Amino acid sequence: QVQLVGSGGGSVQTGGSLRLRCAPSGYTYSVYCLGWFRHTPGKQREGLAFIDSDGNTNYADSVKGRFAISHDNANNTLYLQMNSLKPEDTATYYCAAAHLTVCGGPYRDDPQNFGTWSQGIQVTVSS
Repeated sequence: QVQLVGSGGGSVQTGGSLRLRCAPSGYTYSVYCLGWFRHTPGKQREGLAFIDSDGNTNYADSVKGRFAISHDNANNTLYLQMNSLKPEDTATYYCAAAHLTVCGGPYRDDPQNFGTWSQGIQVTVSS
């Protein structure tokens, strides 16, 4: 069964950093659109950062300049480096995979376009 395995969450204080990690289990992908999303109760799942197999990246305004998405092709692992964390970044984070064309389209931040998801990764930022 194709799945993504996420890790790296935790609790930090305002201004701290965390790095989330996501790797596939049971398969290797070479052509892809990968994204990081987060969800807080009462809100819709928010698309944060996206990277495709050509190395193109896109960010939501809420995290631009603070978060960085990257992919290690040798280890087939996706990362989200989160710096200057704020209490409003507290959420459950997910990585997800979609067809390459999703990243270049206008609806890349729509979770419905992503078919494979990791389990939730809790991130808590205290003030």
